[in-house]
Amino acid sequence: MTRLIVAAGGGGDAVAAAMLDAALYGDGDQAVILTYAWDRLLIDPIPGPRSADDFTGLEVITPAVRKVPAEARPIAPAGSTLPRLAWELPHTIALIDPRHGAEGVTRQVEELLTHLQPTTIDLLDVGGDVLARGGEPTLKSPLADSLTLAACGQVNAPIRLLVAGPGLDGELSHEDLRGLLGPVVHTFTAKDVEPIGSVLEWHPSEATGMLAATARGVRGTCEVRDAGLPIPLTDESPTVHEVDLDEALSRNELARTIMATTTLDEAEALSREVCGFSEIDYERNKALWLKEQQPAKLDAGSVLPQLAQFEAEARSRGVTHTTFRHLTEVLNLDGSQRDDLRQLLLHSHPEQYAAPLWSITADGPQKPSRTP
Repeated sequence: MTRLIVAAGGGGDAVAAAMLDAALYGDGDQAVILTYAWDRLLIDPIPGPRSADDFTGLEVITPAVRKVPAEARPIAPAGSTLPRLAWELPHTIALIDPRHGAEGVTRQVEELLTHLQPTTIDLLDVGGDVLARGGEPTLKSPLADSLTLAACGQVNAPIRLLVAGPGLDGELSHEDLRGLLGPVVHTFTAKDVEPIGSVLEWHPSEATGMLAATARGVRGTCEVRDAGLPIPLTDESPTVHEVDLDEALSRNELARTIMATTTLDEAEALSREVCGFSEIDYERNKALWLKEQQPAKLDAGSVLPQLAQFEAEARSRGVTHTTFRHLTEVLNLDGSQRDDLRQLLLHSHPEQYAAPLWSITADGPQKPSRTP
């Protein structure tokens, strides 16, 4: 028996797909996870998603689809988490290559369906920005999700759209999503996190990290991203909802607009028209800014006092947790220093580790609690 899970936004959605597969099915057979190689600047210094030409060692699944085995490597200076995911997870990792726009992604999905004949097909988005109209002021990264939604909307197959961790991506709040979500399919628990526990120790995804933390019982407010966005961690956070795919497509103006695109550049230009911006432009600008910065040296003598100051200020804002990705930016460290920072903090204050988040409450990690 074969299953296909399309990770709508790539990155952490692929990790969540592995957790979903084990939680919903858990029959010993592993799903094929179709995902982008789009890890943002913390991992990949090149803006935008990677294509098949950016890797060595990919394997042919179909004429348009490549498998990412553990032996694959991104061609420098590109970076990617996918080979390590393929090494640590038992799933088959297949690459979404968006070079040929929505039509190209549609062709990849159709070829996989013909090749695999899957018994189930899920399109998974962590957070829910796949349901954005396109003009929301909090929307930051609609292009990847809109491309996969546009592609799946053109495939003649029963594809189930699932939103996990509503609001955790910080793009649409749970209140914004409340009337759009269908029935709860599953609520993740600590047991569901076990299959991806080792991945969460190094993977930079903030949304999937918060999803896992809330499945383990963490509640509070988590500050994320370079801008310090506060994300509520509630009893709704570890839930998975089914959403009608056709309704999502009718709501998502960008997805409808890019359905006939044949290049990524064309899809990006339409994103600027519909949403007023392109997330790849943001990455381009940030990459240029980062080149001009002088990263701080990771030294316990200077980092720990800066951390204490940040924690005090964050507590005054009502924040209880943050991510190591956010701490890396707050402390003006290079993205490559994230793992070293994590090891330093776990060694110095292990009681503050609310895996995979960092607790900044005065009394250590937030205890599980019920929200009203």
